[in-house]
Amino acid sequence: MKNKLSWFAVPYVVWMALMVVIPILIMVIYAFTTADFEGTLENFSEMGSYASVFLRSFRLAFVATLVCLLIGYPVSYWMAHEGPGFQRLAMALIMLPMWMNFLLRTYSWMSILENNGLLNQLFRAVGLLDALGVDYIPMIGTPGAVVLGMVYNYLPFMILPIYSVIVKLDHSLVEAARDLGADSAGVFRKVILPLSLPGVLSGVTMVFVPSVSTFAISRLLGGGTQIMLGDLIEQQFLGGAYDPHLGASISMVMMVIVVVCMVVMNRFGEGEGEAVML
Repeated sequence: MKNKLSWFAVPYVVWMALMVVIPILIMVIYAFTTADFEGTLENFSEMGSYASVFLRSFRLAFVATLVCLLIGYPVSYWMAHEGPGFQRLAMALIMLPMWMNFLLRTYSWMSILENNGLLNQLFRAVGLLDALGVDYIPMIGTPGAVVLGMVYNYLPFMILPIYSVIVKLDHSLVEAARDLGADSAGVFRKVILPLSLPGVLSGVTMVFVPSVSTFAISRLLGGGTQIMLGDLIEQQFLGGAYDPHLGASISMVMMVIVVVCMVVMNRFGEGEGEAVML
């Protein structure tokens, strides 16, 4: 019976081979070859000239992940301690923007942040621009605009994993900690925070990985001045600086870095159970 059921996995294996394994192999071949498909390592040595792009990508992704964590954890904690009706309403409000197209949400922020956008019109109406002696406050094309776009688009990926863990916590552990004399801060530090670490690590991974590889947000809200790794790779395949071999090498290095980050986070997540005993 087991062998018969294993045949149901064949379409999945074929799909994975066609859509995952083969593209990765093609990327590896391009990364280690020249335009004539001769073996070389020059593609990796050329990446040194793009060190600033690597640093900018990881810096902005780290800031966006940190902001999502600072916002997402309190929201998740608050939701988990409210009634079922409020939790359903909050979940609907959090998921509602996700029902709209990703690019549409990003374009909406362009209309808000641009020089004649809604925010600058509001500042002009209340007299703030006149008080500052400027025609507008530049917001589009700044690192802050890129971080704002990433936080807005990826914040639900931080809230939902943390919420799903906190809402399932055994409240008898909290009651036991209070019976042993722990105050609210002690209960949070010794019980709730360690037990919620799996959700935190999952949320950090789900926000950091797409943030470091994004290109639509940085291109639209960065105004072409905040180039990130996703934009750099796109330029090598679709832009004027057509060099798919260099683009493949950058993609390969970025993929390795992301995998290493995920492995490190998983290693940190192995000890949550022991952390409760500290």
